[in-house]
Amino acid sequence: MSNTTRIRWTEAVAGKLVGRTIKQVSYLTEDQAQDMGFNRAAVVLLLDDDNWLIPSCDDEGNDAGALFTSYDDLPTIPVI
Repeated sequence: MSNTTRIRWTEAVAGKLVGRTIKQVSYLTEDQAQDMGFNRAAVVLLLDDDNWLIPSCDDEGNDAGALFTSYDDLPTIPVI
């Protein structure tokens, strides 16, 4: 990936996420996961601007994805 692409994406993502707070955490229901074409349920992070984040295993949304963290007691937020 070119440095220009990295900078452009960093700026786009930062413009949406910097300063946001998470107001709710849940997992997709079985129906929601199925509607998305996922075999498993991912964690859903609802932000204070009512947008949400759902990790996916790839850019095409082929299945739910885990989140790695830096918490000693929660190193991974798993798919279920």
